[in-house]
Amino acid sequence: MTVLEKRPLGRTGLTVPPLCVGTSALGSLPRLYGYDVETDQALVTLRAVFDGPIPFVDTSNSYGNGESERRIGAVLRELGGLPDDFLLSTKVDPDRSQPVLDFSGTRMRASLDESSERLGIDYFPLVYLHDPERISFEEATAEGGPVEALVQLRDEGRIGHIGVAGGPVELLQRFVGLGVFEAVITHNRFTLLNRSAVPLLDQCAAAGVAVVNGAPFGGGILAKGPEAAPRYAYRELPDELRDSVIAMSAACDRAGVPLAAAALQFSMRDPRISATIVGITRPERLDETLRNAEAPISNELWDELDTLCPPEETWLR
Repeated sequence: MTVLEKRPLGRTGLTVPPLCVGTSALGSLPRLYGYDVETDQALVTLRAVFDGPIPFVDTSNSYGNGESERRIGAVLRELGGLPDDFLLSTKVDPDRSQPVLDFSGTRMRASLDESSERLGIDYFPLVYLHDPERISFEEATAEGGPVEALVQLRDEGRIGHIGVAGGPVELLQRFVGLGVFEAVITHNRFTLLNRSAVPLLDQCAAAGVAVVNGAPFGGGILAKGPEAAPRYAYRELPDELRDSVIAMSAACDRAGVPLAAAALQFSMRDPRISATIVGITRPERLDETLRNAEAPISNELWDELDTLCPPEETWLR
């Protein structure tokens, strides 16, 4: 068995490797990540991704106001289309240029049209409703709303499978409970520092809904440490989390294991998770990610890291 051996993506019938390349930063989001990604760097990175060993890529209509999709589309046109055996997922979003947030079914259709034009793709095997916490559950599920539109787009054959990607765990559980979503992206809620997504993972496993886990490094702190990345999930870092990261880093150092490897494998080793999203902004990050995924980690270190998880009251929910 290899570290990239494919596994089922829930009940969709699709198979994916346990790693997925995230492309939000490739749209250049300095306000979120603290740095720009110039076009040339993004294109070089994407060429390496589509020539590389991880045939699963995730993007969104909104990343960089569409720049992530435009850059991916430019590389796909160079290649003559999406390489065989690659799964490319995207997400539908409101139009951020408009003063009023529009999550209507009409806007979801327009969002998919924009993604199709940017990427040069007519059919999407997997499309997510993105960050529905920006509206109420009742608005999302109302007649003419985004959930209805995604189901219609699936029934029309433009989408193969629909998912939901967001933050609050209880809200994602409500969407899973509708029975129409076949995949969920959760982020920052199942990491070495936060276990609040466990009920969601259990619910999805029971229902055959795929879980794709985003932000295994909590926005960078579990890869770079609290000095270089002093935030968790792009928020100010509580003292309890800082102390936990420092202690975890020391434990990993004693074991000769990179903290980033433990953070990545914490997600990858869980059988309830189909794939883990790792953002990549430079070609060399592909090899680094694989090294972290393959690093040997003892049961003793896992047990020690579990004891160092911060208290539940600090968890992002």
